[in-house]
Amino acid sequence: MPSPRSADHPAAQPPERGRVDALISQTRRLRGGVDAVRRSTATVGVDRLDDPRLRWRRALCDLAVHQLDDLGRHLGQLREGLPTELTEDGSGAAPDRDGASDLTAPTTEPGRLAEQGAPLGRVGSAEWNFLTDEVAWSEELCRMFGRSPEEGGLTLDELPGSLHPDDQPLLTDLVTGCLVDGKPIDGEFRIVRPDGLVRMVHMVGEPVLDADDSTASMWAVLRDVSELRRSQRALRETRDSLQRQRHLVRTEHRLAVEPREAVLPPWRGSLRFPHDDAPALDLAAHYLPSATGALISGDWYDALHLPDGRTLLSVGDLTGHGAAETTGMAMLLGALRGMAMAGVEPGALMGHLNRLLDSSQTALGSALCGAYEATTRTFTWAQAGRPAPLLFRGGTGRALRPPEGVLLSAASGAVYAQTSEQLEPGDLLVLRTDGLTPRGADRNADAGAERLLELAPRLTAARSAQECVRAVAEAFGDEEREDDACVLIARVTS
Repeated sequence: MPSPRSADHPAAQPPERGRVDALISQTRRLRGGVDAVRRSTATVGVDRLDDPRLRWRRALCDLAVHQLDDLGRHLGQLREGLPTELTEDGSGAAPDRDGASDLTAPTTEPGRLAEQGAPLGRVGSAEWNFLTDEVAWSEELCRMFGRSPEEGGLTLDELPGSLHPDDQPLLTDLVTGCLVDGKPIDGEFRIVRPDGLVRMVHMVGEPVLDADDSTASMWAVLRDVSELRRSQRALRETRDSLQRQRHLVRTEHRLAVEPREAVLPPWRGSLRFPHDDAPALDLAAHYLPSATGALISGDWYDALHLPDGRTLLSVGDLTGHGAAETTGMAMLLGALRGMAMAGVEPGALMGHLNRLLDSSQTALGSALCGAYEATTRTFTWAQAGRPAPLLFRGGTGRALRPPEGVLLSAASGAVYAQTSEQLEPGDLLVLRTDGLTPRGADRNADAGAERLLELAPRLTAARSAQECVRAVAEAFGDEEREDDACVLIARVTS
């Protein structure tokens, strides 16, 4: 804002009224749209009031509404011309430094401000004449400080007494720098009104020099930015809360992934058992994440060459998601491997896993494990609440008839039966968890199995287990699933 010393310069001409009216109309429409979004956030259920994303959205809307209100008022002042309390020699608006300050002290609640009838972000002006000792405050500035226009303004000596004690030195430094060194005033401080309300005020000003370059007076424009700072503080708090929540989610995700990565087979691509000149099985596996990818489940797949020459194949999972489930999965898979290496048959092995999971009281689990004997091409297997393996032969596929078995930890002392299937060279076994079922599909219908059986011509024509895995990944990889899924494919080679 130019000082009165610039009276010899041509006065700035106001913009065309029609252009300002158009800007005001655009601002009102935008304000109405933002306010509609803000109101929509107030209709959520009580169970979502603690959602940091919702608080973030509300804070952004509040901030936008306050800024658009300020813009509308400033455009209205621009349309009406110079305010009467300013001299005709010059005027201007206070530079806006929204976001530059950190409001740490409590401010007035919006409801209490409304009771006072005061608009948000109001602006007032003041001039202190050192030649006549006159003090000229606008009516709006008087109301901002809780004073009546009849009381008038405060002198520069009286003004610090209206400030919060912690902010009084700041105002003293600003005024001293302005009067002694000619520095412009640009700062924020808290005022304490006679009614006890605390408001944050942004003040800009500069000295007015006379013909001898002596300070004749000082003018200032003060703006109440309390609600704007409150919205900015709420925005910072919700942003920080959201960042903390994201950090916790990332930490939990890492804690969930590490146990799973530590125990799942390290091989990628095809694996052949046994490792000799005439491998009996060609193996490949694939892990398909859920639609979000953020929920880590306790799904596993495994293949292990046993001391008696057989090959152990297993898949399974624990209910739930997170570090507890993947840690429990690691424990369960370790126990399964140990008992299989000791020669425990699949049916008895399922019973031991049931007692282990029941004693730990962690979660329900499902599993399927089987042992393939290469010399007889016999696959002996048992299951605990797991989808039956699919057998593909001669261009078609079917689900094997499952032996009796309930979910792990669902019934204490449960007995698990086992059954055997005679395989032939070129046969393909597909073991999988139930996460292949697309989102929204009936899980009881086993839509994943139906989709896999449709791939029978392609799978039986494949030259390797890895080629089969690629076919499954292409068919299911882009679908939205509610849960993770594992697929283990075993191809009989001899």
